[in-house]
Amino acid sequence: MKIRSVGVLGAGLMGAGIAEVVARSGHETRVREVSPDLAAKGLARIEASFAKGVERQKMTAEERAAARARLTTTTQLADLAECDIVIEAIVENLDLKKQTFGELDRLCKKETIFCSNTSSLTITELAAATARPDRFAGLHFFNPVPVMKLVEVVETIATSPETRETVVEFAKALGKEPIRTRDNSGFIVNRLLVPYLLDAVRALEEGVGTKEDIDRGMELGCGYPMGPLKLLDFVGLDTTYAIAEIMFDEYREKRFAPPPLLKRMVLAGRYGRKSGRGFYEYGGKA
Repeated sequence: MKIRSVGVLGAGLMGAGIAEVVARSGHETRVREVSPDLAAKGLARIEASFAKGVERQKMTAEERAAARARLTTTTQLADLAECDIVIEAIVENLDLKKQTFGELDRLCKKETIFCSNTSSLTITELAAATARPDRFAGLHFFNPVPVMKLVEVVETIATSPETRETVVEFAKALGKEPIRTRDNSGFIVNRLLVPYLLDAVRALEEGVGTKEDIDRGMELGCGYPMGPLKLLDFVGLDTTYAIAEIMFDEYREKRFAPPPLLKRMVLAGRYGRKSGRGFYEYGGKA
């Protein structure tokens, strides 16, 4: 199946990034948000990224204009009915995702492929809300989407080989490097990354080292570009906590259990960069 038109559900940080790379790759792109204000904010985020791309000579002014012309926003799910593929990037809420996919299933043409950008929920459970589990897969992008090359293509026991290969080829057409994984909570990257991040919090909690020394140890000792506690601040402590809770519920293994310190920091509103304070302090925010 040739993918020509793409629907993106959500225009937040991930949704806007996905819509940007899809439009830049030559696909007609329609982004759906729940309100005109949120749609406008998402579009402004994309246009700012386009402008930065031109400034840094990553794209020409003509390429920016062409990509922008391929991009439209809507607040109506029905406007995605004729899309060849729909990528969901809304909040990490299982019930809301299932409800949205159930509505889309009734609206979209039978050939439309559904994908979710979830980083922790199981794709099988989302697909069960539709009558097309054979045309349902995970397509997990990484933040920031325009920069990060990796995409995880998640295959369930019901995903057809045709759907899997179509999604893999689509990811390549976006300029990404797809890796294939089975439908397990966390897939490949988060299944390995989340326990590492949680162990760093436990090390700090138990006094193994200071936050600076823990981060410096992994940066200089292992060659990581960013230490685990800095990375947690970048990703968001609340986001990591929510992912860890989902993964612990799936596996019931201690390595996925959020440590008490992480929970208390989230309860205190210390989410990292986005709130101005996490393990480190960030200026300019309350």
